Amino acid sequence: MDFTEAYSDTCSTVGLAARQGNVKLLRKLLKKGRSIDVADNRGWMPIHEAAYHNSIECLRILIRAAVENGQIDVVRLLLQHGANVNGSHSMCGWNSLHQASFQENVEVMKLLLKRGANKECPDDFGITPLFLAAQYGKLESLNTLISSGANVNCQALDKATPLFIASQEGHTKCVELLLSSGADPDLCCNEDGWQLPIHAAAQMGHTKILDLLIPLTTRVCESERDKVSPVYSAIFGGQEKCLELLLQSGYSPDAQMCPVFGFSSPLCMAFQKDCEFLGIVNILLKYGAQLNELHLANCLQCEKFAVFRYFLKKGCPLTPWNHITEFMKHAVKAQRRYKEWLPHLLLAGFDPLTLLCSSWIGSVSEDALLFSLEFTNWKRLPPSAEKLLSARALNSWALQQWIASVPSLAHLCRLEIRSSLKADHLHSDSFIRQLPLPRSLHNYLLYEEVLRKNEVPELAVCEEVGDAT
Repeated sequence: MDFTEAYSDTCSTVGLAARQGNVKLLRKLLKKGRSIDVADNRGWMPIHEAAYHNSIECLRILIRAAVENGQIDVVRLLLQHGANVNGSHSMCGWNSLHQASFQENVEVMKLLLKRGANKECPDDFGITPLFLAAQYGKLESLNTLISSGANVNCQALDKATPLFIASQEGHTKCVELLLSSGADPDLCCNEDGWQLPIHAAAQMGHTKILDLLIPLTTRVCESERDKVSPVYSAIFGGQEKCLELLLQSGYSPDAQMCPVFGFSSPLCMAFQKDCEFLGIVNILLKYGAQLNELHLANCLQCEKFAVFRYFLKKGCPLTPWNHITEFMKHAVKAQRRYKEWLPHLLLAGFDPLTLLCSSWIGSVSEDALLFSLEFTNWKRLPPSAEKLLSARALNSWALQQWIASVPSLAHLCRLEIRSSLKADHLHSDSFIRQLPLPRSLHNYLLYEEVLRKNEVPELAVCEEVGDAT
């Protein structure tokens, strides 16, 4: 046998495809798992064939396969014969160091680095081999690249950092290594300049990583108007444990307004999301979140009446209000189901005269309007309200009769007694129940005959938001 001549019957199918420069067939064979290290009668492997026959694309494919398979001898041989250590070998711009990092083949990585591989070489998305190692949790690859001096604060084209991506993916060991190697937790990781690794960890529910980041991240993100508190990120992801960890560490449950997500407060985000995050609402209240009329308005907007009632029981202030227009807008829209929220609001001490504006009188059902009048002295209304009611009464016999009737002395006494009580006394019926009066008077002060006449469901409200439905 002449060993200077190649015989097709001693050459592997992969080697023959490389000899012929048949890229399509070579890819098909490798996809099927055919070996790249079968020698022919001369001892040549497929990679020799590709190099000898100047089949550049076949050579690239085989180099990539050699790196992926961790064939250190083949890689060493290629480098000895002038293979481009920094050449791209994939459509997304990965080079051999990217692939070795992804495969976590430290031996190949060290060889490539020794032969001059660019440790900061970015792919088409600006991702370096170190970023790749952090993204996929390849701790040994990450350690090798850091030891070689690779930049731990490199940023991809979208500004994401290795620390950010490792925090997002939950690679705790990688996060620890990056932080101990100088990774900056305050380096903004998106084009808008607010997202940090702490946001990624909070949103994805990685409590161990969040615990690492909290003491190292400055609090600028929860104070400046163009920033976003990680409290929002935890709520957005529905991560109760992360939210509690942030609040325990001093982050405010009343973080600044968040235009990025479109919410005025963490509480607004919590109960406006599609999913039921009532547990999160409870956590925010536990750590002192301040309720206001906007939260009540948003409950009406989302038709979350159980939460509305819960907020009232928790002492949401009913005066003074700075957003009455917005509240009334949602109140009018929710009037169809007024029995689920309006009795609770009025019994909690809300001034019914605030309701008697043009939008309420002119838009709500007759039943809802008459119910709200039950909490007033309808013979002593402000002139503006009287005028609006008179105009509507032109088309309503029931309303005409109501306006013409005289409030009973008992009703007027009820109004007077309730007006003398403090706001916190009216948020629950327990205070009235404890007054030294007959039970019948307790019931009267609590409007039980009005509720019964209007077929309002029993006013039992759960003590925990988590039980609300």
